[in-house]
Amino acid sequence: MQTTRLTLICHAATPLQKQGRFPDDESVVMDWQSAALSHAGRFKKNPRLVCAPEARTRQTAGLFGDNAQIEQALRDADFGHWKGQAISQLDADQLTAWMTDSTGAPHGGESVEQLCARVGQWMKALETQPGHIVAITHPFVIRAAMLYVLQFPMSMFYRIDVEPLSATELRFNNVWRLRLETHA
Repeated sequence: MQTTRLTLICHAATPLQKQGRFPDDESVVMDWQSAALSHAGRFKKNPRLVCAPEARTRQTAGLFGDNAQIEQALRDADFGHWKGQAISQLDADQLTAWMTDSTGAPHGGESVEQLCARVGQWMKALETQPGHIVAITHPFVIRAAMLYVLQFPMSMFYRIDVEPLSATELRFNNVWRLRLETHA
C-alpha cells in the first residue's frame, strides 16, 4: 500500500484574526499578489494542491501554486450570526456553552462535533488516495484533523493552537500518524 501524505497549511493572517473577531470571508493581511508562488518550490515533486473555498484560503494557496482545487470539506466552521463579531462582545454564557459543549451551536451555525464529523469523513476518503496532498485551510479544520488522527476526545479541540501559515504533516499507511519534521 502506498502512503498518503497530507500537509495541512493554515491560511495567512487576516484582519479579523488580528482584531479578535470570528472569521468571515475576508482577505489575508499580507500582499498575497506580490508573494504569489513564493512557496511553490517548498515541496519535492508536485503535490496535489487543494484549498477551502474562502478568499483567505484561495489567496494563501496562491503562494504554493496556481492550480489549487476547491475542496468544500475544508471550508471553515459555520459560525452563524457570530461571523465578523468581536469575541469580547459576545454573550459570555453562550460563548462558554459553545466552548464546553461540542454539540452546541448557539450561534446558529455548525457545532464542533459537526465540523469534526465533516473533516473526519474527508480524512477517511484520503486513506485510499496515495500521494502528496497540500491542503490550505482553517485553524478549526486543522484542529478537527488532529482529533481524527490522534483519536483525541472532543474536549481536546480548544487545546490545539494553529498559527497562520503553519504546516501540519500527517501520513497514512494503514494508520494515520502525525509527522514532526525539521526544516533546519
